[in-house]
Amino acid sequence: MSHQPPHDPSVIRPEIERIDPAFDRLISKDAELETLAGGFIWTEGPVWKSDEAALLFSDVPANRIYRYRGGQTDLYLEPSGYTGAEPFVGKEPGSNGLTLDDEGRLVMCCHGDHGIARLEQDGQRRMLVDSYEGMRLNSPNDLVYRRTSGDLYFTDPPYGLPEGMESPLGFNGVYCLRTDGTLELVSDEMTRPNGIAFFPGERRLVVSQSDKTAAIWNLFPLRDDGTLDPPFLFFDATHWVGNRPGSPDGMKFDREGNLWATAPGGVLVLAPTGELLGRISTGGRVANVAWGDDGATLYICAHHHLCRIRTRTKGFGFDG
Repeated sequence: MSHQPPHDPSVIRPEIERIDPAFDRLISKDAELETLAGGFIWTEGPVWKSDEAALLFSDVPANRIYRYRGGQTDLYLEPSGYTGAEPFVGKEPGSNGLTLDDEGRLVMCCHGDHGIARLEQDGQRRMLVDSYEGMRLNSPNDLVYRRTSGDLYFTDPPYGLPEGMESPLGFNGVYCLRTDGTLELVSDEMTRPNGIAFFPGERRLVVSQSDKTAAIWNLFPLRDDGTLDPPFLFFDATHWVGNRPGSPDGMKFDREGNLWATAPGGVLVLAPTGELLGRISTGGRVANVAWGDDGATLYICAHHHLCRIRTRTKGFGFDG
């Protein structure tokens, strides 16, 4: 199956807003937002797979993962997040956030299967975790490895549950899956934890909250044992909710510690201290971002579309 890029330029309405002069060091004045592919339901969870020179991304309602490479998009994995035999009850059965482990294996947040799964080298799927203290997880949303320890941190809001259903656990948590398979709840204080990312150095963790009444990003200092200290407010976009499309969602850091965060109104670029430097808008909702190619390309999952823009910086984790 392939998806051809859309030919209607009115679908994506790109705008780059320069708020602070420091933004010019990150995005050149002649940079353009490019639409690569369209026709999806809700794109999410992009990750760059360097051994294939390809970007993988989820279409959550379609229960699929797609691959973009060489100007073409094809189907990479189906089903992605729900493998049950019975019809799924709800709107978001598929995979959401994607990442790679230190062996290059694809690790997926699986809404419908209520867990985190890994795609083995032989193509088999292995569930890494799907319960906490004997109860099923909600619908893991986004995830990030702490490379210095090998531990996997992820968020677990209720968006993959049947519509209107609240968490059977009684909370929406942030978790740490240890390398020995132990699952620890590291925060239960955020109402809708969503995107998650480590600052360069991996001593601080940022988690976004997709709550219309508190559309915020919290910064958690890490203790030596990998647990979290109480958070600080990093950025608040609540005043834009309802006036600009979207909500706090996925995000990635560049190697200088600037945060590229999907939010009401597009992708916000925040300095390491939380000041707003600029904004990349598609004219609609955006869900997540990932660095790719040589590390200086930012791929953007924008509702029905996949977009990209070249930057003057590189993503955290890219060499050179």
